[in-house]
Amino acid sequence: MPRKFPVKYHRFPKDVILCAVRWYLRCPLSYQDVVDLLAERDVAVDRSTVY
Repeated sequence: MPRKFPVKYHRFPKDVILCAVRWYLRCPLSYQDVVDLLAERDVAVDRSTVY
């Protein structure tokens, strides 16, 4: 049985969400650090969105 992505009605692509979550959980990063890393990859995200 295929696993479904647990976020409904998300605004960003699944890959972007998974990347941000992976960075936040894997490394001791703040929300702003994750926003900065995404900005380097041309993804405009607010810190509260990452939260």
